[in-house]
Amino acid sequence: MERAEHVVAQQDWAGIGSELDQYGHALTGPLLDADECRALAGLYGRDELFRSTVDMARHRFGSGQYRYFTHDLPTIVRGLREALYPRLLPIARDWAERLALPAPWPDSLDEWLERCHRAEQTRSAQILLRYGPGDWNALHRDVFGDMVFPLQVVIGLDVPGVDYTGGEFLMVEQRPRAQSRGSATTLPQGHGLVFTTRDRPVPSSRGWSVGPMRHGVSTVRSGRRHTLGLVFHDAA
Repeated sequence: MERAEHVVAQQDWAGIGSELDQYGHALTGPLLDADECRALAGLYGRDELFRSTVDMARHRFGSGQYRYFTHDLPTIVRGLREALYPRLLPIARDWAERLALPAPWPDSLDEWLERCHRAEQTRSAQILLRYGPGDWNALHRDVFGDMVFPLQVVIGLDVPGVDYTGGEFLMVEQRPRAQSRGSATTLPQGHGLVFTTRDRPVPSSRGWSVGPMRHGVSTVRSGRRHTLGLVFHDAA
């Protein structure tokens, strides 16, 4: 837990907040070292750690597979989630204020999750994803219910260009009265990408408007790509 708090505290949160405002996503520095990344990727085959497995092709989400952890999270996953929440909370509240939306998120992650559970969102939404050659993830949003935290984090667990090629993280912003704008980000091993769950505030002639965004993964061309997804609300 202390290590997670330390690495999260070392990030440039002013810079991350500025990039989130401009683009709806922002890379962090290292959150995990190489050994931690390999250890997390190696958990994928341990069935007892996961509540369910999703075959993306079966559901027409793309191609590849991901698994939802149970609430009994690995220590490093729990620690990162708890350390990141208070850093993301001021950004979430600021965005809600700009958009004149409710900001129902308390100071404590545990209290927020209790509220999710009272709203019958009781299932863990922490994800370990695995892609092989030809796999990809369709553009989507990770909402899971009415109780939504507006930011989440994905962490790369493999070395791009060595362990796999392709597999860039994609974001597409739907702009009002204009064509959509896209971006592609390569995730360095151990680094995180903070990104909007569904929308970001964008300047408009009326002040601030909602900018809808979706995310996905481009086709993996070779090798195997693992990522850890940290979501700050539970699923219905």
